[in-house]
Amino acid sequence: MFFPASTPPVLSPSQHHGSMEDSFSKHKKELTRKHREECISIIEGIFGDGSSTHKDFIAINFFALEGWSLAELFKVRCVVAAPYVVPYSAPASFERQFRRELPLLYKYLQEAPAGKVGWKDVNHWMWPLFTEEWGSWRSHDLKLSSCPFTDPVTGLPTWNYRPPSPMLLYGFSKEIVECPAAYWPSRVRVCGFWFLPIDRLFSCNKCLEGSALASTELKAKNGLCLAHTRLQYFLSTSGQHPPPIFISLSSIGSMGFMTNPWAFLRVLGHVLDITSYRFILLSAGYEPLNDVIQLCAQESSSCSEQTPCNNDDGVFLFSGRFLSLPGSSISYNWLFPRCAAAIHHGGSGSTAAALQAGIPQVICPFMLDQFYWADRMFWLGVGAEPLKREHLVPDTNDSCGSSIKEGAKMLAKAINFALSSQVKERALQLAITLSTEEDGVAQAVKNLTEELGGGEIW
Repeated sequence: MFFPASTPPVLSPSQHHGSMEDSFSKHKKELTRKHREECISIIEGIFGDGSSTHKDFIAINFFALEGWSLAELFKVRCVVAAPYVVPYSAPASFERQFRRELPLLYKYLQEAPAGKVGWKDVNHWMWPLFTEEWGSWRSHDLKLSSCPFTDPVTGLPTWNYRPPSPMLLYGFSKEIVECPAAYWPSRVRVCGFWFLPIDRLFSCNKCLEGSALASTELKAKNGLCLAHTRLQYFLSTSGQHPPPIFISLSSIGSMGFMTNPWAFLRVLGHVLDITSYRFILLSAGYEPLNDVIQLCAQESSSCSEQTPCNNDDGVFLFSGRFLSLPGSSISYNWLFPRCAAAIHHGGSGSTAAALQAGIPQVICPFMLDQFYWADRMFWLGVGAEPLKREHLVPDTNDSCGSSIKEGAKMLAKAINFALSSQVKERALQLAITLSTEEDGVAQAVKNLTEELGGGEIW
């Protein structure tokens, strides 16, 4: 069962309109409180009557650590599933401070038998659970011990009971990510990338309906409904032009990293001025960017021919060499094989889709694991050297246009590198390897099935 929480687990400053830092802090604290209350309510509604079995489990990712403590509260197995490497690491002083303040618990974890929760689990991903932020919630709201694996009354480690090390399913490939078994917990399982089957690629309802009726061959060939006629036309003209280059920064705009959408659009436009490329931009519904694109369309000489930016059919700019799609209903796994390259922010999903499609990548990372993916794609030879943020999304729109020209120059250079024969060949080779040697979803299901065959829970 899937029960979505209406409150977000994380909050960016741009999602709060207050200008004062303490105002944002208060808003974040209140939102965190509501989110955790909602999580408790959801899990209580499922397991509150005590009817859980050894085959029940709660699956969490690294941004949903509430699930770990709730699994402990309701004595349900907890499984971690993440399509990305751990996006955070413990502070350098964490182990030293832990050993000094909790010497018995440190000993308990260091001496853990095989298959039981130990220090490797804590060091790899569990360490935030031992911070005050989670400890106060555990003790005040859940009536658990403030520190996991300790008695709520004495505060001592639960020497008489050692819970099993939780299974951690990684949805990426060993061909792409280095997996140091000597340092990772023994219960980590690297499955391969989790790709959706072709009949689940579309978030547009009409595309979904058409996909359900079409043959597999037709789905792969076309797969779009009439609401996307401009996109289909743009792609169909690849016979007269090279395939377009895909661009999307996903939620980077709504996270507050794109402060000047007009400068971003000017960078892309200038690249088109100095190259022969064509672009498909997916704005992911970021309204400030959509507004700028709409304004640009209205100011163009053929504005009467432009399609409004508030529908999924898109709008043409820059003499028809730029197609902007305002929403996010087009599947990357469907679109990427029809593109020459992908310019994106380095999210795990975008990276995996480009790897599956066998197309080169140009990545501009902004936060968390995006820097890892950007460096890794360059190191593997399937992408250009990571772009700097100020080159793709300048904060200023200077009158002389120097920052725009510099950004366009660097972006064009990165695209040229990515489209070199060596990079394209390497991208295709990796795509073949991933498609023939791995089935990440099947492997994850197999691992879960084996896990649920046992009878031990929390």
